Amino acid sequence: MAKKILIVGGGYAGFYTAWKLEKWLRSGEAEVTIVDPLPYMAYLPFLPEVAAGSIEPRHAVVARRRHLKHTANIAGKVTGISHATKTATITPNVGEPYEFEYDQIVISTGSVSRTFPIPGIADNAIGMKTIEEAIAIRDRMVGNFERAALLPKGSPERARLLTVTVVGGGFAGIESVAELRSFATNLLRRYPEITFDETAFHLVEAMGRIMPEVSQKTADWVVKDQTRRGVTIHLDTQLSSAVDGNIELSTGEKYESDLIVWTAGVMPRPFLRGTDLPIGPRGHVVGSPTLQITTEDGKVLEGAWTAGDTSQTPDISSTPGPGGFCVPNAQHAVRQGKLLAKNIVAVLRGEAPAEYNHKNQGAVAGLGMNTGVFQSGKIALRGYIAWLAHRFYHGLAIPAWERKWRVFGGWVGHFFLGRDIVNIEASLEPRAIFEEFASRPKAD
Repeated sequence: MAKKILIVGGGYAGFYTAWKLEKWLRSGEAEVTIVDPLPYMAYLPFLPEVAAGSIEPRHAVVARRRHLKHTANIAGKVTGISHATKTATITPNVGEPYEFEYDQIVISTGSVSRTFPIPGIADNAIGMKTIEEAIAIRDRMVGNFERAALLPKGSPERARLLTVTVVGGGFAGIESVAELRSFATNLLRRYPEITFDETAFHLVEAMGRIMPEVSQKTADWVVKDQTRRGVTIHLDTQLSSAVDGNIELSTGEKYESDLIVWTAGVMPRPFLRGTDLPIGPRGHVVGSPTLQITTEDGKVLEGAWTAGDTSQTPDISSTPGPGGFCVPNAQHAVRQGKLLAKNIVAVLRGEAPAEYNHKNQGAVAGLGMNTGVFQSGKIALRGYIAWLAHRFYHGLAIPAWERKWRVFGGWVGHFFLGRDIVNIEASLEPRAIFEEFASRPKAD
């Protein structure tokens, strides 16, 4: 009988595992099922550009049903796992939970935003982990410009609407604040009522530097470049409160900000702690270099695999990440997904799995239109060339050629037509206008 392979999570690692299994499995050798509540894989490095109007949101996601033609897609969540009996509890988006028996399981649930109990954050901040959040940030920012243009200059509410705060100085935070600053500068051409000096952008970082993935010299250049473009960067500073948009920093500085973007860390999905899988001290599934799940004493769990942000995978390369584990980024998730598929096929055929040993390709970041940074070892590029490297790398890295053509086509269109600044905030309540004018039965 065909083996049943269950993939939990359809992000980078899960998608690439299923994609490559379809390529390498023989007909009838195994049945692959992927469970995820969303019908697409989001290409997360594009989220800052989606928020800045440089990429059409639908082009930054990959529809699984279009590209996984021999994989069963279940819209729902895995809410329980008993590997001792090799069963998983699947709770579909519609319908009752049920038990699913498997032979091989892949844990690739990805990560979610990791927050701290700072007053006001849970109620007011927006993350930068999903395509929906990026769309909301873009629409909120354009809507705020529209509202601010109607208010008198110097009014507190106008200043609040034109102030953006990004928390977290890693790649996600720097790219987010830089892209949004660039977008705001572009919007000023369409809003003559607003001046550059009225817009304010703040980046709050608890550490003494930004972007630990690059050299100190490159990070310092980014700080100077973004400061010159109008971003205030607060280093060695913590966010103390954000209640009702009233920002209080550990330095004592206070100001009001309507748009607060949280990028200060990620964590594995908490439900994994309720399973019988080995979990590390920070909530990750314990993995091995072969991407097989192992106990704390190194014993391999037969038929269990993990990859991507949710895994605690030893980094056996020449330049290991912090703590000796692979850092949670797209580069690792994609490569691990590909190797994981090969290893599952190898094990099904009685062969030995290979170890994940990668060569770091470097780090690249877009910092708004026409500027960026690239770091690979001691080689560092800055400015326009690095921006081109960022776009070409990620444009080619998104899976499937139909996605690549859509992304590059959008960039070409923006070159000639400029960014699309249409704001569709009303999509958050699509029935509002219909309900306003809908005829209703008269009361008896």
